[in-house]
Amino acid sequence: MNNRLITIAETRSRPYEFAVHLGYAGYFRQCAILVTARDLAVMAATLANRGMNPLTDDQIISPYAVSHTLSVMTSSGMYDYAGEWIYRVGIPAKSGVGGGIIASLPAQLGLGTYSPLLDSHGNSVRGLKTCEALSAHFDLHVLNRNGDVRTSISAEYDIRATSSRRSRQPHEQEILERHHASCHVFELSGALAFGGVEYLSRRILQARKHAQFIILDFGRVTTLSEAAVRLLASSFSEAASNEATIVLSSVGKQAAIAEPLAQLAEGNSKLRKFALLDEAIEWAEDQIVYRNGGYERLKVPTTLREQALLAGLTDAELEMLAGEMKARTYRTGERIVRTGEQASALFFLLSGMVSVKLPNGVRLATLAPGMVFGEMALLEELRTADVWADTTSHCLELPLDAYARFRAQHPHIGERVVRNLAGLLAKRLILSNTKVSLLTSH
Repeated sequence: MNNRLITIAETRSRPYEFAVHLGYAGYFRQCAILVTARDLAVMAATLANRGMNPLTDDQIISPYAVSHTLSVMTSSGMYDYAGEWIYRVGIPAKSGVGGGIIASLPAQLGLGTYSPLLDSHGNSVRGLKTCEALSAHFDLHVLNRNGDVRTSISAEYDIRATSSRRSRQPHEQEILERHHASCHVFELSGALAFGGVEYLSRRILQARKHAQFIILDFGRVTTLSEAAVRLLASSFSEAASNEATIVLSSVGKQAAIAEPLAQLAEGNSKLRKFALLDEAIEWAEDQIVYRNGGYERLKVPTTLREQALLAGLTDAELEMLAGEMKARTYRTGERIVRTGEQASALFFLLSGMVSVKLPNGVRLATLAPGMVFGEMALLEELRTADVWADTTSHCLELPLDAYARFRAQHPHIGERVVRNLAGLLAKRLILSNTKVSLLTSH
């Protein structure tokens, strides 16, 4: 090649000649690297994965560099054929005169092809046909998206639809029924970016007209973009100005969102965080009950008259049954019932609070004064959960053998207790069905 000036068009159509003319040794080295089609695909997938190698999870390129690289690939990666390529294939791509093509569709796939036969633009003929066919068959065009921002919210409800695992006294339950709209829950999912969080912000705007507490659960969220964080911060500020408290739950489950959420919490005194959604709902319930005078009665010990399992019994019958019971006191943190042990008694809680938990620590329920635990001993021989004293707790223990003798002497009382137990179990089943229905309807 002589030393005449080379036009821009020639540099695009004859890149090798351009490199030789200007003595770009680096260009030669890049074009001469020994790679396979699989290697090309991994390179493309790394760009599609915000610079993280999907095989090693190493961050090879910064997201900033990836976005600018894909921009250049979109505009000129296929030389003079770039405009036609983005029209027909619609995937940011880069070809090489060696016959390779990499194509990267952000957050979806990376594609690598190799075939040396080139067209007049310096692109692989078979590579072009392969990419065009795959794009058409799998609807991969970057400008032909069908995303629905509503999928960012997997469930939305107030505490009438689903409550925490804490069992409430009747007067507390009445307060929560009257003020159920005061707590609104959003269960979020997927990769939250601008569109999904903008939709969420509008839903929060609607909810805060009635809700004092807005719970956002991030248990199913995989990533949180910078734009999403900025929008959430704005929504939180607006909610705070309207005297609404934002509560974040499941914030520690995903490392990818833990740091952005920590940034949101800084300097926001009306923001609360909890590890579990159930804990967040219980805290909001407590606040609602407290603000409406529901905890004034907690200092007064309950009696057997307030036990739902003994509803319908006369004072005389309650007194006779109390004669079969033993007073028990349990310290904070003491295990009262152990999973797998023989079920030999049921307990009527007079004061304090206890929690029913699985052996792995998952809480099934928290019980307040006026409630019974261990009542499944009437149906099962072995304990299926642990019961722990959350505070110093005073109970009346009714041994099963003593109750069996009493029931034989007073069969009508035994029948009443069994009917009450069936009612309690039915309420639990209804609540479980409501939660299942709520989750499957989204």
